[in-house]
Amino acid sequence: MGNNCLTNCRTPATNIAKKKSKGLPIETTFKLPAPIPTWPPGEGFGSGTIDLGGLQVRQITSFKKIWATHEGGPDNAGATFFEPSTIDIPPGFFMLGCYAQPNNTPLFGSVLAAKDSSGLSLKKPVDYTLVWSSESLKIKQDGVAYVWLPTPPDGYKNVGHAITNFPEKPALDKMRCVRSDFTDQCQTDTWIWGANKYGLNVFSVRPSVRGTEEMGVSVGTFAAQINGNDNSPTTSTTLACLKNIMAKSNLSSYNYMPNLQQIETMVQAYSPYIYLHPDEKYLPSSVSWYFDNGALLYRKGEESKPIPIEPMGSNLPQGGSNDGAYWLDLPVDDKAKERVKKGDLQNSQVYLHIKPMLGATYTDIAIWIFYPFNGPARAKVKFINNIPLGKIGEHVGDWEHVTLRISNFNGELWRVFLSQHSGGTWVNASELEFQSGNKPVTYASLNGHAMYAKPGLVLQGSGGIGIRNDTAKSRMLLDTGRHFSIVAADYLSGSASVITEPPWLNYFREWGPKISYDISHEIKEIEKLLPGKLKPAFQKFVNSLPNEVLGEQGPTGPKAKSNWNGDEV
Repeated sequence: MGNNCLTNCRTPATNIAKKKSKGLPIETTFKLPAPIPTWPPGEGFGSGTIDLGGLQVRQITSFKKIWATHEGGPDNAGATFFEPSTIDIPPGFFMLGCYAQPNNTPLFGSVLAAKDSSGLSLKKPVDYTLVWSSESLKIKQDGVAYVWLPTPPDGYKNVGHAITNFPEKPALDKMRCVRSDFTDQCQTDTWIWGANKYGLNVFSVRPSVRGTEEMGVSVGTFAAQINGNDNSPTTSTTLACLKNIMAKSNLSSYNYMPNLQQIETMVQAYSPYIYLHPDEKYLPSSVSWYFDNGALLYRKGEESKPIPIEPMGSNLPQGGSNDGAYWLDLPVDDKAKERVKKGDLQNSQVYLHIKPMLGATYTDIAIWIFYPFNGPARAKVKFINNIPLGKIGEHVGDWEHVTLRISNFNGELWRVFLSQHSGGTWVNASELEFQSGNKPVTYASLNGHAMYAKPGLVLQGSGGIGIRNDTAKSRMLLDTGRHFSIVAADYLSGSASVITEPPWLNYFREWGPKISYDISHEIKEIEKLLPGKLKPAFQKFVNSLPNEVLGEQGPTGPKAKSNWNGDEV
C-alpha cells in the first residue's frame, strides 16, 4: 500500500506505454504494465462471456490488419482498419463488424463477437452494399480499401461494417446481423479518420443513451459516413448498438458485475495516484475531518445561527433539491478557517461509487475527492504568462472525481475519465502513465484541482488567453487506494453485500456559500497589469467564464451530479 504524502515521499516506479523508436505508434500493441489480477470467486464477472438475454458476446482484442492509410486523421498520421482475428473467435461465435483506430496511438481496442443462444438472434446478411473505396484516391495507403455495409434480413439490424482489400463482396457467412430487439440506437463518438476530400469520415460509435439503468452495449465497431463533416461527430448513423435485454428488475442482469470482494481487488489493482502541484496550498481531506474541524450548516433566514455538523452528516437535511435553503461553510474563527482551507492530505479519504455502464458490460468506479477549498485562478494573457486573478475562482467545498471504466469480460482497465471544472475527458489506458503495476497516474491542477493525464500547462481559453491549469509531480501525493470508502453500489441491493450510504451523500444542497465579491473590481485590478491592446480581449474572455470558474457559488455533492446515474460527458 502507498501513502498520502506531504514530504519525503518516495515516488513509485513509473511505467509509460512504450512506443517503438521507429514506425507508427499503432505498430505497437498496448498491454497493461502488470498482469490482470486473479479475481475472487463470483458469478459471471471476468468469465470472458456475457449473456445479453439470449445473445452471448465475447470481447475480441486481437486483429488482422486489412488496410492502412498514412495521412489524414488525428495528427495527420492516418488510420488502420482491422477485422477481428478468426483464431480468437470461439466456435459458434461470429464477427459483427470490423475495427479501426488512428495511427497516432498504440493499438488498443476491441470488438464484440456474438453467439446465438436463444434461436434466430443472429442471421447472415442477404447482401452487401459498397459504401466507399479508396481506389481512385491519390493518398499514402497500403493497398486499396473497400468498405461494405451488410444488408440485413427483415427484422434485423447492422451493428458494424466490413472492410476488404479486394473489390469483390465479402462472403455472406463472414459476419452476422442482429435481431432488432437485441439492438439499441447509437451515435457517432470520436473521430478516427477521414475528410471531405476523401469522401468519407470514420467515427467510433456508442449507445445514444447511457446510464446505470440503460441497456445499450458498445460493439467496438466504426461508422463510415459518406461526405460527413470533417472530424465532427453527429448523432445519426446507419448502424445500431447491441442491447442487454435482461429485465432491469431481474438481478441476473447484474450477474456479470463484480461482487464486493472483486471490487476491492479492482481498487487495489487500479486505484490512481494523484499528484498535487508542488505549490498547492489547498489539499484534500475526508468529509468527516471537514465536519469535525468546524464546518457549519447554514439555513436561509437563520444565517446568524449556524450549527456544527455531525461527523457523518447525520444532521444534514436529506434528499430534496438544491433550493438554496441550506449551505455549508468554513468555521467562523479566522485561524480555524485558514487551517481547514488547507485540508488534511495525510488522513484524507476518497469515496467510491460503483455502477454498471453500457448495459452492465462495464463497471465504472467513480472515485470522488473532497477539497475544503478551491483556490484562486491564474491566467495567461498572450506573452504575460502568470497573472493572479484575485478572488476569481475561489469557492468553499470542491468535489473532483476520477472514473475507472473496467471491462466485465475480463476485469481489464479500459479507460479513465478525468474531471476538469464543469466537464472532463476520457483517456484510454494506452495513453496513461502507470506506477506500481497498473495504477494510473493523474495530476491535479494548482488551486483548481482539475485532473489531467500528463504534467504541464493546459490553457482553458483560446487565442493565447485563458485560465492556467498547471500540473506537476511533487512530494504531495494522494494514493486513492490507501483510504477509501465504498459509499454506493445500488446493483448490490439484492445481495448480502449491501452498501450503506453515509447521510452526507444524500445532502443535495451546496457545499459552500455563494461568495459575494465585485468581479468588475477584480478585473480592473488585473487590467492595470495589462498593456492597453490586451484589455478588451481579456474582458471578453472573463465574461465567457462559467460560474464554476468564477467561483460565485459552492458546488453540490456527488449524488447531485448528472453523471451519478448517467455517463460522463
